[in-house]
Amino acid sequence: MANHKSALKRIRQNEARRLRNRYYHKTARSAMKILRNEEDKAAATEQLPKVISLLDKLAKKNIIHKNKAANLKSKLTKHVNKLA
Repeated sequence: MANHKSALKRIRQNEARRLRNRYYHKTARSAMKILRNEEDKAAATEQLPKVISLLDKLAKKNIIHKNKAANLKSKLTKHVNKLA
């Protein structure tokens, strides 16, 4: 265990950030899954900007890599455009 006050604080901060990042990441995965399973084009078109915004925020906070966010946005947009 850490001996310095600053090291103890760092451990607390890291744990809080890890849990927060895990929550954001899981929320985004759930939103993408819901969008992928959507059959109705109108509903999917309505959801797409919200999911894209979520991915952009994650990339901005370095929770996911910016290129991964771009790839996911591209795949989801293709999926929505393919719906009849």
